[in-house]
Amino acid sequence: MNTDMKKLMTVMLLVMVAVGAKAQFESGTKYVGASLTGLNMSVSDRHDFAVGVNVHGGYFLSRDWMAEGIFGFNSSKQGLDRLLIGAKMRYYTRENGLFYAAGLQYVHEKKNFNDLQLTPELGYCYYLNHYISVEPSVYLDMSLTDTAHKSELGVKVGIGIYF
Repeated sequence: MNTDMKKLMTVMLLVMVAVGAKAQFESGTKYVGASLTGLNMSVSDRHDFAVGVNVHGGYFLSRDWMAEGIFGFNSSKQGLDRLLIGAKMRYYTRENGLFYAAGLQYVHEKKNFNDLQLTPELGYCYYLNHYISVEPSVYLDMSLTDTAHKSELGVKVGIGIYF
C-alpha cells in the first residue's frame, strides 16, 4: 500500500470516528440506565432499611439538559413496599462530571398510602468510555403528603448508557 493510500485511509477513519462519536450531552442523545438505591437515612421516624431498583430513560432536549422518566420499586424485610413512577430534568456540568436533577414522582406504598414527592438529586458521572458511565448520587425524596414521616435522604449508584 503506498503512502497516498495510507493517508486517505487514515483521513477516512478519522472522519468516521468523528461522525460516529456523538457527544454525550448534545441535543437528541438518548439515555438508558438503572440504579440501586438504599442506605436510606430517614429524615423522619422511619428506620427500616430498604433496597430499591430504579430504571431510567432519558432524552437530551438541548445541550446539557435531559428529560428523564423513572420507574422503580423498593423492598424491605416486609417485602415489596413501594412502587414509584416519575419524571426529572437533569443538568450536566461539562467541567467536572456533576449533574443536578429535580423532579416529581408518584409513590404507592403497600399500606394504601399514595404520595407525590419532590426529588432533588446531586450526582457524578464517571465515564468508563464514551457511552457508559457509573453514576453515584445523593437524593432527597421529599413527601408532599406527609413530610415528617415519609421523606427520605438516600444514596444510590447507577449505570448509564448514552447513545
